[in-house]
Amino acid sequence: MSKPSDWITVGALAEGFAPQAFILPQRADLSGRSLTLHFANGWLIEHRFDADQLHWHAADGHSQGSASYRATSVRDGIYLVDFIKHEGGQAWSVSLVLDTLSQSFTAVLGRLPGQARTQRGLYDLALAGEALTGVEATFLHGTLDRPWQDGACPHAPTRELVGLRNHYRYSPTEEYEHIYLNPDYYSWQCLKGVEQGLCDTDRAHYYKIAEQLYLFVWCEKIVPTLGLVMIDLQQHRSDGKIFGYEGGSFDALANFPVSSYCRVLNRTEYSQ
Repeated sequence: MSKPSDWITVGALAEGFAPQAFILPQRADLSGRSLTLHFANGWLIEHRFDADQLHWHAADGHSQGSASYRATSVRDGIYLVDFIKHEGGQAWSVSLVLDTLSQSFTAVLGRLPGQARTQRGLYDLALAGEALTGVEATFLHGTLDRPWQDGACPHAPTRELVGLRNHYRYSPTEEYEHIYLNPDYYSWQCLKGVEQGLCDTDRAHYYKIAEQLYLFVWCEKIVPTLGLVMIDLQQHRSDGKIFGYEGGSFDALANFPVSSYCRVLNRTEYSQ
């Protein structure tokens, strides 16, 4: 069992999750397809999918490249595509919720803090009025293969998870509990596994994608970590990834899949 001081790197966490993990299989549905993403901010980026590689090309020519990708689905017609984009000397986590049912999408761009940011203490950050986590998550919306119009993407911030206490079983050895406190924060604890006994409260983002289907993103402050999962309360499944530095240095990244069997333990109702 871990002691409260036994924080581990994201690379070590990936090793702990790997044995017999309940990972969803790669979906081949997108292979051979090309989708043009029309962003609400005006970006226009074509994404072409091979079996193993994703190729993107922006209409203005400022962004293009290729990367290996993971494509999964916890709900028919809605895909989670995840890859790492290296551009301008930066490594970006890119996660796309491609909703073919509504012909819309949500993109989550994630970035890890540099070494200097991680060396600042939490008290210093609090006194300066800055976010306690240096992990950044940016949310963008748009449409698939059709011009953007206001209201065309139904994905929206939600309070529907607030008050839920959820149990997540990622493998025979890894189990966690989440408590969704309010629209900005959640608490987690490891019940079983390599982080057993550890817990924290971190920045959270919640989006409703469809009925009982949610995009949940969190940004950790102790060990710089971006977590992103799709939670299907109908199928009692979640799927996503965890992104961070592989080791104690800042020269290698870890970006590994996490899928679980999940269930609601209870719900707390708050009077308004």
